[in-house]
Amino acid sequence: MKEKVVTKLQQFSKAMIGPVLFLPIIGLGIAATSVMTNTAFVTEGSVVYIAGKFVSSLLWAVMNNLSFFFCVGIAMGMARKKKAEAAFVATMTFFMFLSGNNTWLTLTNKLADGLSNADLYGTGQTFVFGFKVTDMGVFLGIILGIIVAYIHNKYIDKEFEGALSIYGNSKFVLICLLPIIGALAIGVTYVWPFIQNGITAMTGFMNSAGAFGVFLYGFLNRFLVPTGLHHLIWSPFVFSSVGGQMVINGDMYVGAKPIFLAEIADPSILTLDPSARFLVYGMVKIFGILGVALAFYRTAYPKNKAKVKTTILPSAITSFLVGITEPLEFMFIFTAPILWLVYSVIDGFFQMLAYLAGVRISATNGIIDFIVYNIPAGADRTKWIIFVGLGLLEILVMYGAFKFLITKFNMKTPGRENDVPELVDGDKAYLEVDTPDIKNEGDSAPINLGQEIIYALGGPQNILSVENCFTRLRVDVVDDSVIDEGKLMKTGAAGVVLKPNHVQVVYGMKINSIRTLVDEELNISE
Repeated sequence: MKEKVVTKLQQFSKAMIGPVLFLPIIGLGIAATSVMTNTAFVTEGSVVYIAGKFVSSLLWAVMNNLSFFFCVGIAMGMARKKKAEAAFVATMTFFMFLSGNNTWLTLTNKLADGLSNADLYGTGQTFVFGFKVTDMGVFLGIILGIIVAYIHNKYIDKEFEGALSIYGNSKFVLICLLPIIGALAIGVTYVWPFIQNGITAMTGFMNSAGAFGVFLYGFLNRFLVPTGLHHLIWSPFVFSSVGGQMVINGDMYVGAKPIFLAEIADPSILTLDPSARFLVYGMVKIFGILGVALAFYRTAYPKNKAKVKTTILPSAITSFLVGITEPLEFMFIFTAPILWLVYSVIDGFFQMLAYLAGVRISATNGIIDFIVYNIPAGADRTKWIIFVGLGLLEILVMYGAFKFLITKFNMKTPGRENDVPELVDGDKAYLEVDTPDIKNEGDSAPINLGQEIIYALGGPQNILSVENCFTRLRVDVVDDSVIDEGKLMKTGAAGVVLKPNHVQVVYGMKINSIRTLVDEELNISE
């Protein structure tokens, strides 16, 4: 039962990360336009100002409607086949819910007064695509996406004969969804206020927990990386009301990231909201991981230092620049689990220190994101200088703790294995996109990398679905016992996580290229 629950959570996490993959681009764009529209730097009405306002409106159209995009993304991500049709049905379902909920609120005289979301603040209702509905935030999209995916997977193969044949497949899925969505549109008007009270209580707990709450948030966000469930820790705080909600200049913003972006765009806001404490989990990606990498290099056996440097340096640079830590983390997660525990504790501790020091920044990825988000906003408002100071201290602490533990307990970290294998081409740099073809055992001719990965996964007949997140190829399989971890590692993987009927292969920065190769070999076009 426990394994089944974990598997379902991983499937949901895999689907949810689909739309999340695009949000860093949206956030970076909004942060950049906030500089272009800041009257402290540019003249109001100038060409730069007008361009910034225009581009900002395009980007906020996405950020302000995350519920819709989560609905479509989750339905498409969780659908086992005909993903495009699942997405289309999810779109129709979303609008049917909005109309149904609005109509029921109107018929029962429950519709709140107000012409804007600012007017509706505190009423439990909001405007979504012009419909005044029960305010469920991104949870509406998540719930609808899961429902659509479930019904889609259950009935997408249903077919009828004769004149009724046109009502089969995805059309039958839509027919099945009609009463479900109708009941949901009515039910949430009575049930959601109680759920919202629970969410509010959770938010209140995090606020009252103070420094300990930040530590726990930071610790779990890192400690759960091997399971792939860490996305379920940070995403509610970053994009939903669990992370806070605020009216800024007459507009409602929900989630730590939207609140931060709205605040830095307004130079008159001198004190940023404490919800930014949920946005500092990138400290370890920029700083802490450098201490880990240095400890691995310094503790490696002398004869292996050159090889270790070749492997670790590109991974450390990747993490520093764009926040992709897993290629380096998977070098010790399973071989030295005590280090992973210490690593997570130190990261949570330094996030707590940043909160106590009054740091109000957005640092969820690497140094590039950090610079774009925080430097233009000013050191007085964000206290980013303190963050950098704490980050440099984290490097020293990580280095000292790892070096002590590795040498004290003779841990088999990179360069200290009894038998260090020769590096293959795919291991040389996680910054490289192209990986040379490699040879199968007993063959004289090289085979395509996509073919080699599929072969290591048990062949096309063993693969049910293929997805990816920021760094991992996530594959549902028929039989996980036939997966060849050794061959996967030779394709350039940094690590392999096996679960019942599911495998996650960590490729780091080149994951998009790897996913394309696998899709092409499997003839996946959607």
